[in-house]
Amino acid sequence: MTIRTDLFRRTASAALLLLLASTAPAAYAADPGQPPLTEQTARSGAPLDPAQEKLRFDSADLSFEVFPERESIAGVAKLRFTATDPLETLVVDLDPNLPVSAISIDGTPLPESAWENPEGRLSIRLPATIPAGRAFEATIAYAGTPHVAVRAPWEGGFVWSQTPEGKPWVATAFQMQGCDLLWPCIDYPTYEPDFVDLHITVPEGLSAPANGVFRGVERLADGRSTWSWHATDPTIYGITLNVAPYEEISGTYASRFGNSIPMHFWHLPGRDERARELFAEFAPTLDFFESVIGPYPFADQKLGVVETPHLGMEHQTINAYGNEYKKTPDGFDELFQHEFAHEWFANQLTAANWDDFWLHEGFGSYMQPLYGQWREGDGRYLSMMLALRNGIRNQHPIVSGEPQDAGHVYRGDSGPSGDIYSKGAWVLHTLRNLIGDEAFFDAVRLAVYGRTDPRPGNFEPLYRTTPEFIGFVNQEAGRDLQWFFDVYLYEAALPELEQSRENGRLNLRWKTPNDRPFPLPVEVRIGDRVETVVMEGNRGSIAVPEDAHVVIDPMSKILMQSDSVDAYQQYLLRRMRGGGH
Repeated sequence: MTIRTDLFRRTASAALLLLLASTAPAAYAADPGQPPLTEQTARSGAPLDPAQEKLRFDSADLSFEVFPERESIAGVAKLRFTATDPLETLVVDLDPNLPVSAISIDGTPLPESAWENPEGRLSIRLPATIPAGRAFEATIAYAGTPHVAVRAPWEGGFVWSQTPEGKPWVATAFQMQGCDLLWPCIDYPTYEPDFVDLHITVPEGLSAPANGVFRGVERLADGRSTWSWHATDPTIYGITLNVAPYEEISGTYASRFGNSIPMHFWHLPGRDERARELFAEFAPTLDFFESVIGPYPFADQKLGVVETPHLGMEHQTINAYGNEYKKTPDGFDELFQHEFAHEWFANQLTAANWDDFWLHEGFGSYMQPLYGQWREGDGRYLSMMLALRNGIRNQHPIVSGEPQDAGHVYRGDSGPSGDIYSKGAWVLHTLRNLIGDEAFFDAVRLAVYGRTDPRPGNFEPLYRTTPEFIGFVNQEAGRDLQWFFDVYLYEAALPELEQSRENGRLNLRWKTPNDRPFPLPVEVRIGDRVETVVMEGNRGSIAVPEDAHVVIDPMSKILMQSDSVDAYQQYLLRRMRGGGH
């Protein structure tokens, strides 16, 4: 997602800032959280229905009309599937707050008795069994009052807002609750269709930028307009609506790979100067990613950004931006950069299950310090990494090893929550220092593109798991580093480095959860020289003069338990709870 890294960087832990965010005033007029969601609809990535496992999702043609004045929508979804096993019942996910009025299968209308949707799993009895290997089309008409986000993007839904001039300003954010808040889909990460066509009808004077390639606008006789788009390989939670009296800035980026990439920014009227300043960041940010990671994955569509009344979200090729053009001492808009990072780490590389959420957010968060290093050098990089360090909570492992829905991972009481951002970034920082840049970035490219020599046209979007990424790291590092990930990803507590000095030696010992092996070397500064201590069997030792000043890990290359960070977080918690100093 999507909780952007700037919320975790500066002064407090992730938990504290999430709590602060929950008390912020809503940016929209509709009642947050209404109408309420069923338990099924509220869970994105919940276990599939057995009938859904018998399907391949081929494509979707989605038509929406948006009614801002009454905060409602109407939709017609044409969904194309291929049965992978004989199929008697079609099951898709759709919020019951959007009642279905008609369904047809391959053009044949079904009686209303053929479907039911009490909890958000729309079950459709097919007129005849569809054999394995056969393609078919379901057309579903529906309308209603969609769920309003409590605090987008953390708790998603529709955002009904107004521009400063009082015009409608509508946005959506669905990552945590899923695509079924807008359209009938299979709300599971690996059920992306090959393409989605979008047709969005809006009132007069409004536009509707969306995912993919613009296919034209039809002006209707009564002043309404229908905006059409074609998106290939979209993430299902990334299909989005954006409606406002937008103004557009556009340009073309000449890629270092020889292709051209269209760039577009849709912003509110009256913000031209700030919008152009942000648009000026698009090309250098693209250059960073293409030079350090690899080709922009959706160059044949666009780099798109749209101003929204919520903070942000990685809506593929139309990233939501609501950061109010904030300036930072790091010299670039970190929210824009973070969301754009997700084009690689969420939209090109998509987690196969939400248990692998950190592959989106850990990488997405690491890209800001990495960009700082690319722009200004090691000092900026390290300062940004150290700012991220203060937000790591270590209450739950980043990866459980079991399938999870998005909300479970994101809740601090049951999952790693903000640690998938800041801790994930620090795991990558430590890994990079351990195996070196060549092995690190080649492993990243294998995870993102499936190859170390990506070029436009020689890769496709991929689903990835944490074990797959570990395998790529082992391959490129030339050794088995499972021990590294066992401690950092599959345990909650950080490794502690115990140290003692006696008889002219510094003795070090890694203390790990469940006494896991952890032979991570440690740099030590002794006076004015830096030595590396090998930690075989979790232990190491080095000669140190009695009067020498010693600094452990002087360049902060290792994620480990820190008394000072722990004390700082406890201080912040006391202040928040009214405990004074």
